[in-house]
Amino acid sequence: MKKQIIGLTVIAGAVTLASFIGDGNTGKNTGIDVANIDRSVKPTEDFYHFVNGNWIKNNPIPESERAWGSFNELDKTNKIKLKSILEAAAANKAAKPGSNEQKIGDFYAAAMDSVQLNKMGVTPLKEEFVAIDKIANTDDLAKAIGHLHTIGVGPLFAGYIGQDPKISTEYITQFYQGGLGLPDRDYYTKTDERTLGVQKSYVEHISNMFKLLGDNSETADKNAKTCFDIETSLAKASMTKVELRDPEKTYHKKTIKELDELTPNFNWKAYFDAVGVKGITNVIVGQPDFYTAMNSSLKSVLIVDWKTYLRWHLINEMAGRLSDNFVNEHFKFYGTILNGVPALKPRWKRSLEATDGSLGEALGKVFVDKYFTEASKKRVAQMVENLIAAYRVRINSRDWMSPETKKQAMTKLDKVMKKLGYPDKWRDYSPLNISRESYVQNYIRSNKYEFAFMVNKLGKPVDRTEWGMTPPTINAYYNPSLNEIVFPAGIMQPVFFNPEADDAVNYGSMGAVIGHELTHGFDDEGSQFDADGNLKNWWTDDDKANFKKKTDMLVKQFNNYVAIDSTHVNGELTLGENIADLGGLTISYYAFKKSLEGKPVPAKIDGFTAEQRFFLSWAQAWRINMRDKALRNQVLTNPHSPGNFRANGPPSNMQEFYDAFGVKEGDKMYRPKSERAEIW
Repeated sequence: MKKQIIGLTVIAGAVTLASFIGDGNTGKNTGIDVANIDRSVKPTEDFYHFVNGNWIKNNPIPESERAWGSFNELDKTNKIKLKSILEAAAANKAAKPGSNEQKIGDFYAAAMDSVQLNKMGVTPLKEEFVAIDKIANTDDLAKAIGHLHTIGVGPLFAGYIGQDPKISTEYITQFYQGGLGLPDRDYYTKTDERTLGVQKSYVEHISNMFKLLGDNSETADKNAKTCFDIETSLAKASMTKVELRDPEKTYHKKTIKELDELTPNFNWKAYFDAVGVKGITNVIVGQPDFYTAMNSSLKSVLIVDWKTYLRWHLINEMAGRLSDNFVNEHFKFYGTILNGVPALKPRWKRSLEATDGSLGEALGKVFVDKYFTEASKKRVAQMVENLIAAYRVRINSRDWMSPETKKQAMTKLDKVMKKLGYPDKWRDYSPLNISRESYVQNYIRSNKYEFAFMVNKLGKPVDRTEWGMTPPTINAYYNPSLNEIVFPAGIMQPVFFNPEADDAVNYGSMGAVIGHELTHGFDDEGSQFDADGNLKNWWTDDDKANFKKKTDMLVKQFNNYVAIDSTHVNGELTLGENIADLGGLTISYYAFKKSLEGKPVPAKIDGFTAEQRFFLSWAQAWRINMRDKALRNQVLTNPHSPGNFRANGPPSNMQEFYDAFGVKEGDKMYRPKSERAEIW
């Protein structure tokens, strides 16, 4: 992606450059490193590059990464902490058997033992391949697919147990489209030169994996084509990522009899027996058309070909946990060809990430005990309350909402559940057996444990204490079915939360993150769920129409952003995140301003006013360098816009930003008032 460098000009009567560029860093940890600022770029022209230009120049992407940005910098710091925990656990041979320390230590040690992994090769999967080879008919196939789902392999379709979107107090079994090895259906259906090149490389990769399993070249090539053809038929029947964003379109409750009628060629009893699901009367089918096509494939595709397809999905899921030849071939396609990453991550990083993925709360508890401060949690909790208070004011001030809808919005806001730092109730891993004998078997057992944990929810009250992220995770989320916002300990660190920085910096980053997650409850998807988490309309028709007019403005704005070459951001795919960014930044700004009431006007720091530092903090949180292939892949598949557009897009809709930096008509950051989206 080309950087746009704009020359400096000073216009009489406008806010001059000197007004918002300090003379240098104060030497204190102010939360904004002015050395990162590119003074050759005016903030009124390209705010992202003004704030981050020097950082972008001075932070090349490491060889083993697809991108490098603020999240990666914090992740690097986090990993050093987690590595020390895991190395100590792995070295502790006296850890009590069955304890969390023993489990995380042995899991990490087995993943780190490259000598053993290379000696064993694919041997740990021998029984799985034997079971696939014994499949004789479609009943056996259904049973085998069920078993593979329990060990973390996802052929043919996706199934899980979660809250019923329309009855949020109940768990229900749900089925969705799946069974693909490429990131999205469009990789199978598009016919442009670049996509065709990816398809060719993918088929070659599948063939190479079959060769590593012992197939000769001719057989491997034939098998690869078989797998690609099956996946292509599934992809053509799949909904697009934009279509999947409509929760009403993916909600189809059916009885077991209706499920059987939809897919008469699939033995659901055999599948349910294999996964341990009993006594259910209803399920949700996300995409009935997909299951109709799947049913046809079950009749037209030979059993021998289905066995080939299952072999592929088994080895594709497990490759990264086997010997180096499998690891390297897997990385060559998914790392280098798809995302442009030249080098594999060091083994310790891969082992650490795997341990966090399989034993996240066991590792997370040690992380929290050792590194997380209650003072940070308390300060963030206060910010959350301030953001919610600011949201109430903003809802009441919306001239496009009726009193009736405002009342419903207030009720939803009042019922938002807040989870900060770590779970109140930690996961019990006592049923899970982990040893140093086999990395891949540890992974399989941990997946079986998670699947059984999920199945055990059926018939029980919804557990509102459960977390969907591990404590060290540098991220946050909103769950519409629980109407909750969740902020793991991992994100409560600089650059997002800095206990040494002033409120302007923390509201511009952490506050905006909090506001972002709150706004997901009122974005184009979240707004379809009521205060209790039920998929239910709570809007008047006029209010919904007014809301759509405003969100359509964001779709148009982001559709016009060119990410790389001729590839535009997909404004519909990214709409929810763009609404959340704009709403989060707006609400956080007003929460910040509220926090200043009754206090002296904050002094400038590094030459910047508090209002300017608020927006500087926002933009620096999204600094990132990305490889071209990774950026293109993100635009095609990810609901988040690239970092530069997240930094520039929301402020360009806010008069408060214009006032802070003197943005005027003719500046590139300027948008006519008629084109500015002001939603929340």
